[in-house]
Amino acid sequence: MTTEPLPRTMTASVHRRYGPPEVLHPEQVPVPAPRPGEVLVRVGAVAASAADAALRAARPAIARLAGGLLHPRNPILGSEVAGVVVALGEGVTAVAVGERVVGATGARMGGYAECVCLRAVGIARVPDGLTLPDAVGVTEGGLTALPFLRDQARLLPGQRVLINGASGCVGAAAVQLAADLGAEVVGVCSGRSAELVRSLGATEVIDYTAEDFTAARGAYDVVFDTVATSSFRRCRRALRPGGVYLTTAPSPVAAVQSLLTRGARRRVRLAFTGLRPQADKAADMTVLIGLAVEGRIRPVVDRTYPLADAAEAHRLVDSRHKRGTVVLVP
Repeated sequence: MTTEPLPRTMTASVHRRYGPPEVLHPEQVPVPAPRPGEVLVRVGAVAASAADAALRAARPAIARLAGGLLHPRNPILGSEVAGVVVALGEGVTAVAVGERVVGATGARMGGYAECVCLRAVGIARVPDGLTLPDAVGVTEGGLTALPFLRDQARLLPGQRVLINGASGCVGAAAVQLAADLGAEVVGVCSGRSAELVRSLGATEVIDYTAEDFTAARGAYDVVFDTVATSSFRRCRRALRPGGVYLTTAPSPVAAVQSLLTRGARRRVRLAFTGLRPQADKAADMTVLIGLAVEGRIRPVVDRTYPLADAAEAHRLVDSRHKRGTVVLVP
């Protein structure tokens, strides 16, 4: 169901081959039709993420397993999307045309476009007090940070947690969520981002260019490596007995360590956040949006680009110096 006629084509940022940011280019493509259980959303903001950049470049090579062995299976990138519902698929009754929502497309991507289809069970409403870019800024990193800290670390008030990559997308969310849970937060970032990380709730900031945070002994209940630049082997001695090492890089080594350290004094934990059910993601997005509306966390948006400048956004992402989320606006 729709209240207005929809155009047959739309502008999308497309990559037909793997390569540098320049492979992204505007192209006219058909407007998708929502299938049963889906909604069609006019995109107001979409994250340009590190995962998108990896799929665009096919680096690391394992990204080809998800993106396509020889050429991109899904030439339109973009998963974390906020926008306005413009049409409903068959059987959708819980959301109405005209409502503002945020959601994740999952593996099929498609968000770098003027319109995208989302599963109705996987979206959360965006209240009027929050802009669509800010909704993406809150949820992109938060959807990873929240299940790691809440479900894997089971973080408690008073515990001491170190966030490696504290100024990045996941790291900025993790600092805020850990502080909101009552933990003492130590953030690891470059010196130029120290003030930002303190403003997010860190009580101490370590400049990784000047100090090795893994040299500490028995200092942390949780070490959360959001940028996969460390390892359990290097961080183990920095953990207190009963401590947990969290990593966003589900490597074979980390998976084996996760199995071998079950019940050990120091443990490795992984969370395959992208594989969770859509309904669970929607519930977490609702939590994150609620925290933002209450002022308990805030979006960290480094820069906003027009969709036509997706290549420029990817250059910033590739630099590994972005702070928070990079957002595209159609």
